[in-house]
Amino acid sequence: MSKVITITSGKGGVGKTTTSAAFATGLAQRGNKTVVIDFDVGLRNLDLIMGVERRVVFDFINVINGDANLNQALIKDKRVDNLYIFPTSQTRDKDALSKEGVARVINELRDNFDYIICDSPAGIEHGALTALYHADAAIIVTNPEVSSVRDSDRILGMLASKSRRAEENEAPVDEYLLLTRYSPERVERGEMLSIEDVQEILSVPLIGVIPESEAVLKASNTGMPVILDTESTAGIAYGDAVARFLGEQREMRFLKAQKKSLLRTLFGKA
Repeated sequence: MSKVITITSGKGGVGKTTTSAAFATGLAQRGNKTVVIDFDVGLRNLDLIMGVERRVVFDFINVINGDANLNQALIKDKRVDNLYIFPTSQTRDKDALSKEGVARVINELRDNFDYIICDSPAGIEHGALTALYHADAAIIVTNPEVSSVRDSDRILGMLASKSRRAEENEAPVDEYLLLTRYSPERVERGEMLSIEDVQEILSVPLIGVIPESEAVLKASNTGMPVILDTESTAGIAYGDAVARFLGEQREMRFLKAQKKSLLRTLFGKA
């Protein structure tokens, strides 16, 4: 049975698009036919993160308006079998995401894909609420800082009241927490909330902790989902998060500050 997963947050800049790209890629690597949709009409960053910006001819809004069919707009990833990218428009505004049009496209995708990943804009504006509405599961992406966590709590309230499942009195949306840009060293110095602090505030099952890593920026700049960088801590952590989502048991890694060796301490190397 097909499943819609919305990647969401209350605050911008926490890594939703990076997470959407990584999760979609990880699910496809495991043999699931997966599509990732960009709901951020007007900004459109997913195609850049996925490295397909030069292959965009038709987009999500074209399909909603009937200017193109789904097959014309979907872009097949060249690196990972079973993975497709569904870009959105850079020239329209978010009101182009009509409720009926989005529902029709999502239902068509359900007939053809195992997983539909919705890369939501931040906050609670029209595009974000539209992406949230169809969710069977939601991954709330947050940084370990007070404002990000507080805004994520508001998103949880929206999931409980404004999703299709809430509207139709169905089972609630499955909720998962993904903590990004985590630095155990900064937690130790009291500059960042601890994992326990965040979980206490949000009370959502933790699916993964993604450490602060230069590999994320490098992957974004080269159009490669960071999960494909299996040498990086971020890539490994995203792989673990996907495995947990699929029900596998994985130990949480990269949660403790690395101890400096005597040489590093003497010479001041980080």
